[in-house]
Amino acid sequence: MKQIPIFLSFLSLILIAGLFAGCGDNRVSAADNSAPDYSQTQYWLATPSPTSKPVDVFYVYPTEYTKINTNDPTICEINNASMVKGANQAFQRQATAFESVGNIYAPYYRQASTAVLSLPQSEQTAIVGGIPKSDVFAAFDYYIKNYNNGRPFILVGHSQGSNILIFLLSEYMKQNPDVYKRMVAAYVIGYSVTTDYLAENPHLKFAEGADDTGVIISYNTESPDFTGNNPVVLAGAQVINPITWTRDETPATAAQSLGSLTLTGYGTVRLDSLPVMNFADAQINKEKGVIVCSSVTPEILAPGNQLIATGFYHPFDYPLYYYNIKENAAVRTKNFLAKQKK
Repeated sequence: MKQIPIFLSFLSLILIAGLFAGCGDNRVSAADNSAPDYSQTQYWLATPSPTSKPVDVFYVYPTEYTKINTNDPTICEINNASMVKGANQAFQRQATAFESVGNIYAPYYRQASTAVLSLPQSEQTAIVGGIPKSDVFAAFDYYIKNYNNGRPFILVGHSQGSNILIFLLSEYMKQNPDVYKRMVAAYVIGYSVTTDYLAENPHLKFAEGADDTGVIISYNTESPDFTGNNPVVLAGAQVINPITWTRDETPATAAQSLGSLTLTGYGTVRLDSLPVMNFADAQINKEKGVIVCSSVTPEILAPGNQLIATGFYHPFDYPLYYYNIKENAAVRTKNFLAKQKK
């Protein structure tokens, strides 16, 4: 029987539990419209020292805040205990794929609850485009002006983090073309980059292969039989295969994969363990705008509940293809730096 990594379904439950639920204590200033002072290290999940690599990584973590009580705020405080814990766990299973190529910077930000995913798209956009966006914009601007020192950089996000990066790419990069020129790539995974969005932002490009630079990489993962509503997949979502880095519907087998990550429980990982081989395949479904992974058992990986159908692989977008992402970041970085030398 094929080896199965210990992907605990609790991650799916955390993501979905707040869809219709009414962050805990530790409230600081969720209603304050002014952004945190990112000159203070307490507002950073990660700031590397020393900066030993020629490229940086700016990472924005996914939704880790779920309302417990109906009167909890929609936007949590920046030091909310459950969000901080979840952000650190997300960092381990996502951002670490980039640590071999870049100096990783990751700000804390006041984020929207999972409950927002149950709202109409226009309302989601308005909420995430408020305080969460303004915090990350302030953090990125501080990073560029005080930490980056002119180095190339990679943007990395997932879920709500990727939603915010979509704003960053369309607004900040458009207003700051000299900064955009230094972008190696943007891994906007776990949210949708649509044809309409790209048409409205002609300065942006979606990836077409494994080594193009200055481009956006995006996909969302489902099982073949997933029939429920996927709240992070929008009409016209663009997709690239995270094993072959192609845009067509040719299947990539699990044997072609460089390996999946093993989770050990409660969102934690074993980074010292070997890649789990022959586990996750990948095929683009252009009609749905998703990556279909058919080689894993959805009843084990993502059994679902009364709110979400079986086979919702959103929490595993990075872990399933972790080692392919790691290699791809190195390939794109090498290509970008080689172009700079010419």
